[in-house]
Amino acid sequence: MTDTTDDIAEEMSFQSFDDDCKLLGNLFNDVLQREVDSTLMKKLEKIRIVAQSACNMRLAEIEDSAEMLEKQVAAEMSQLTLEEALTLARAISHYLNLMGIAETHHRVRRLRSATHLTRSCDDVFTQLLQSGVSADQLYHTVCKQEVEIVLTAHPTQINRRTLQYKHVRISHLLDYNDRTDLTHEDREMLIEDLVREITSIWQTDELRRHKPTPVDEARAGLNIVEQSLWKAVPHYLRRVSNSLKKHTGMPLPLTATPIKFGSWMGGDRDGNPNVTAKVTRDVSLLSRWMAIDLYIREVDSLRFELSMTRCSDRLLKEAQDILKAENSLEDRHDSQGTRSQLKFSSQQSRSVPMQLPASPDLPACADRDNDGSRYPKLELPGTDYMRQGNRGPSIPISPASHRSTQNGNASASNASPSSGMQRVPSFSSVQLTAQRKKFAESMIGRSSFHKLLEPTPVQPAIAPYRIVLGNVKDKLLKTRRRLELLLEDIPCETDPWDHFETADQLLEPLLLCYDSLQSCGSGFLADGRLADLIRRVSTFGMVLIKLDLRQESGRHAEALDAITKFLDIGTYSEWDEEKKLEFLTRELKGKRPLIPSSIEVPPEVKEVLDTFRVAAELGSDSLGAYVISMASNASDVLAVELLQKDARLSVSGELGRPCPGGTLRVAPLFETVKDLREAGSVIRKLLSIDWYKEHVIKNHNGHQEVMVGYSDSGKDAGRFTAAWELYKAQEDVVSACNEFGIKVTLFHGRGGSVGRGGGPTYLAIQSQPPGSVMGTLRSTEQGEMVQAKFGLPNTAVRQLEIYTTAVLLATLRPPLPPRELKWRSLMEEISKVSCQNYRSTVYENPEFITYFQEATPQAELGYLNIGSRPTRRKASTGIGHLRAIPWVFAWTQTRFVLPAWLGVGAGLQYACEKGHTEDLKAMYQEWPFFQSTIDLIEMIIGKADASIAKHYDEVLVSESRQKIGDDLRKELSSTEKYVLVVSGHDKLSDNNKSLRRLIEGRLPYLNPMNMLQVEILKRLRRDDDNVKLRDALLITINGIAAGMRNTG
Repeated sequence: MTDTTDDIAEEMSFQSFDDDCKLLGNLFNDVLQREVDSTLMKKLEKIRIVAQSACNMRLAEIEDSAEMLEKQVAAEMSQLTLEEALTLARAISHYLNLMGIAETHHRVRRLRSATHLTRSCDDVFTQLLQSGVSADQLYHTVCKQEVEIVLTAHPTQINRRTLQYKHVRISHLLDYNDRTDLTHEDREMLIEDLVREITSIWQTDELRRHKPTPVDEARAGLNIVEQSLWKAVPHYLRRVSNSLKKHTGMPLPLTATPIKFGSWMGGDRDGNPNVTAKVTRDVSLLSRWMAIDLYIREVDSLRFELSMTRCSDRLLKEAQDILKAENSLEDRHDSQGTRSQLKFSSQQSRSVPMQLPASPDLPACADRDNDGSRYPKLELPGTDYMRQGNRGPSIPISPASHRSTQNGNASASNASPSSGMQRVPSFSSVQLTAQRKKFAESMIGRSSFHKLLEPTPVQPAIAPYRIVLGNVKDKLLKTRRRLELLLEDIPCETDPWDHFETADQLLEPLLLCYDSLQSCGSGFLADGRLADLIRRVSTFGMVLIKLDLRQESGRHAEALDAITKFLDIGTYSEWDEEKKLEFLTRELKGKRPLIPSSIEVPPEVKEVLDTFRVAAELGSDSLGAYVISMASNASDVLAVELLQKDARLSVSGELGRPCPGGTLRVAPLFETVKDLREAGSVIRKLLSIDWYKEHVIKNHNGHQEVMVGYSDSGKDAGRFTAAWELYKAQEDVVSACNEFGIKVTLFHGRGGSVGRGGGPTYLAIQSQPPGSVMGTLRSTEQGEMVQAKFGLPNTAVRQLEIYTTAVLLATLRPPLPPRELKWRSLMEEISKVSCQNYRSTVYENPEFITYFQEATPQAELGYLNIGSRPTRRKASTGIGHLRAIPWVFAWTQTRFVLPAWLGVGAGLQYACEKGHTEDLKAMYQEWPFFQSTIDLIEMIIGKADASIAKHYDEVLVSESRQKIGDDLRKELSSTEKYVLVVSGHDKLSDNNKSLRRLIEGRLPYLNPMNMLQVEILKRLRRDDDNVKLRDALLITINGIAAGMRNTG
């Protein structure tokens, strides 16, 4: 159970979990016996036994004995050779990962076996109807709900994707082991499979040797969709629909999409120079390619299933029209001697599927192992980001896709995934001819070979569904082939009728088949695989996941500086806010482009302008929001609108037609405490500008999106103050939009850890200000949380359901506001004291930054290669320019988790000493926001360990700075005391004994790992060029992250 679990306050039986841990532990121990020297195995076992005894003593509050045993463990660590330390680190790290797999599997098992799930659709629909919500109101609210989960590549996912695959495989084997019908032979084979997987894990390098590129990160996101969300979404929607039908008498409409998905992977360029305009274009095309590839697989399986001949008149006419069109094409080619080949191709593609569906022995709803697919996982078209020396065939070409693309005289004018992208070809005519010849030669001999594999062409009775779906598949193949050419920068020209550009075009024939089956009395068939495919198309569209763009506001100002200087009208950034708004509004109302084609700008500015050009070429069909980080003024938004408008005018002029899709919605991101306090005023100023308000109503359906950032606000002022400022900012933004009659969607930039705004999804949504969640919500899911929440189909279904029910409750039964005005005043006082305490430590103590660097592995985190972006926004050693992720990550490693609690104790102590203890207790009981804040802080303090943090200080911190650590540990103890006073609990996590039990179970392995990390850090800082020491350190970082179940 992670600190983002949604099972707070729920008990769980641990017997099966313990059995799984014991099974995996014993098998891992057997593997080590074969792989590791026996002398070292004895040392490992001795360390484990002493560490277990120390944990038992500490839990029994026998502190002196516990400290003595911990020193014995540390002494054992100091005697290890480098090779022994490396092996020990690997062993503990893998064991903690195996425990995590068992824990995740146990949660899935509980979900399956539960007769009644809290927070499920069935549970929440019942609650709402009993509370007075009408069935009609419930139905329409669910149907109109718009939740978007945005997957980000924030660098907190430690494990390599190779190991993630192996972990998923072990999880599937544990699932299989739960079956009660296995024979003795089955059990033996299962154990052998587990041993093979564990051995493979042990023999695999667990460290990334190269930093991932943004395209690598995007591939990882697409992999989550393929391996899990693709299966989970139809299951989740079926669950929503069944519950709606049960409680309201009406199912969820087939094309309703209560949840969609977005991504920042390949679009987030804030502080990341590796994300370029070309990267964004390629990632968007890659996402489209994956969507089409997945649809081809589904349509092929569906064609096999829908073999019946009875259909509606409309479907029959459509099938006949398709056959007539084919015959007409054959007649046109008859004189060229190609009739027989075309006839074979058309008969083959229309009547008989090319192969049986994967795993035909399983029902459609079963989770099938992807290993059985003929399509390799994530074997996507190549890009320019493959490393030298690792280049292979980069385009997976199928015979069908090759046959479907005959584009002899190609033109760049239509080179777009959505009807309009213009690409300047990088090929001369000779090169282009040679390229096409190469593709043609690659197919020599394949035609005869595939005839042997495919069914013999016969003239069967007309199968209308197969004919229509065969036409769909042909168009999908042509669409995929077109994307492959675009990804290779090969210009292509295709008939718009030959490929799909929008989801509506793909839905039309699918809905025709669905309506036909329903009208013929075959509703059960219609509501199976076909309904699932329709729901997938509605949810994922043609792009799978829409890509947001994000850039820092200062970069836009630099671009406008260059433009205004070139036009000789001044320096934009030197103007005051009113002059900026006057200039921007005037230009936005004009119809001519602002930027002359002859302009010459620095590379950094050119990259910004190129990004807007790509946004114009792709449009809102492929892209989501344009997020402005560090937004602080209305001009920040209008600057983006102007640059966007200018790029669209330019691209439209070159194409000779409007740009594809619409303009991107622009979302200001308010991050620092100062900007959060001004957020409402900025939105009011923005909406008071006539042009902007009309633009929002006309182009975005009267909807304004505003993003609030949890990470930087927490690093800026501490978690408690950040939480309160975020609450007030949301209230103010909602009020501002209501004043102008504009709907608002709040976009929550939450991290994985509590220090960066993380926490249980349900709890977070239910503690938002009243009126801030009105049927719409966007939220980021970052790093390791993406895999933890959505890596397995069953857990993904549960998470999607929790998002749905939490937003529904917050819409129809909003959380209570503070009961008394006095409570708000008290929050202001606590927040002020908390912020002063936090900043006096972190920003005002000149010794703190050095203490932080000595006491944590922050400086060494850069070796991890877990993300494509730098750890700092600017070249500076201060806390201010350090990104929030490494700030939180480093403190999590030492088990001090300082960003989540520092300042909280001082604020609560101040309130209690002023006589407000009873008020605080009442606030905890009656105000969801305050209760959520206190619960999260209590949970994270339960995961902190002052004795481990003290060990880091004693070994690594200079004596002159050790007092800082002493004072901070006293602060932690004080915070624990006052949090318990407010919550009324006797012990930390008293309201979540399951979490406490899980944390305690990890300690015999986690504590030695921390001690080993301290020893390795000590050695490495004396010999910082030692590669093996560096590897050992990185493995301890991996292991601690696995044990803490979160990183940053």
